[in-house]
Amino acid sequence: MTNASAPSTDSPRGRNQIPLSLIDFATVYKGERPSDAFRRSVQLAQNAERSGYKRIWYAEHHNMKSIASSSPAVLISHVGAHTSHINLGAGGVMLPNHSPLVIAEQFGTLAELYPGRIDLGLGRAPGTDQRTVQALRRSPGAADRFPQDVQELAAYFGRESAIPGVTAVPGQGTNVPLYILGSSLFGAQLAAKLGLPYSFASHFAPAALEQAVEVYRRTYQPSARHPEPYVVAAVNVTAADTQAEAEKQFEEVCRNRVRVMAGRGRSLSEEELDMLIDSPAGQQILQMLHYSAVGTPDQVGAYLDRFAETARADELMISLQSPSTEQSLRSMDLLAQEWFA
Repeated sequence: MTNASAPSTDSPRGRNQIPLSLIDFATVYKGERPSDAFRRSVQLAQNAERSGYKRIWYAEHHNMKSIASSSPAVLISHVGAHTSHINLGAGGVMLPNHSPLVIAEQFGTLAELYPGRIDLGLGRAPGTDQRTVQALRRSPGAADRFPQDVQELAAYFGRESAIPGVTAVPGQGTNVPLYILGSSLFGAQLAAKLGLPYSFASHFAPAALEQAVEVYRRTYQPSARHPEPYVVAAVNVTAADTQAEAEKQFEEVCRNRVRVMAGRGRSLSEEELDMLIDSPAGQQILQMLHYSAVGTPDQVGAYLDRFAETARADELMISLQSPSTEQSLRSMDLLAQEWFA
């Protein structure tokens, strides 16, 4: 099980004070259609709702055969119709791919359909490759306007638009909660300046976690809606009934991750995959999973306690890392039984 350091914090919290949430990638497994992933997303959300998880987020990705969450707003609406109270949101919408008005209308619609249940995390990366950015009809330089676009979007959700004569309908007056997503100091500094909650992608970009959170908390400028800083930190979890089973599942996850990301679609033998895993490229991919809780429920719970201190987190965003749907659901249930007991 990967170990995270646990520095002291200025505001340590007990386990029962830190909510757990989930990120769902709407994974499409080999031989499946996206509709299979969407059915799983509904099942996952229903289980999470019963178990006590706070929210589920869906990330915008494009041109990726194994991820079906390219349209978070549409998926959120579908899942919302099959659940009753769990919060649903984007983790996140990649704002440079869209006009702020369109996103305000989409999430304003969701807020009207599911009052009090909709979140909107915003990312600056395109969530895809540069060729797909061109297919999205967005300029590669659109990311440079991210701070201004966030403020424009926030205004559409309020009472006074940033552009006179332009109103988001639906959207105006819904005050959809905004979160800044990031994996570097840029997002931390922007969230602090705007007085918004900050979510760090430590489930795949662990390197700058502690520095980014420190900068965010130290430079935070209180806003009317958020007088105090709020940190959501993402972490991978593989929980099973035995440590050996959890480690076996996590090893399979790691091997599949390297096969997909470094194998580039090639058919690899197990020996070739072993060599790829041992290569610098393979080790770099595995380092992305640095913050991973792997083991029995009590081992995973203890790890998350330490991780929450390391990240100085107000909320943990769990990325379930298991090779199958059944194992992911079991992992989620075991964690819930341990954490919410």
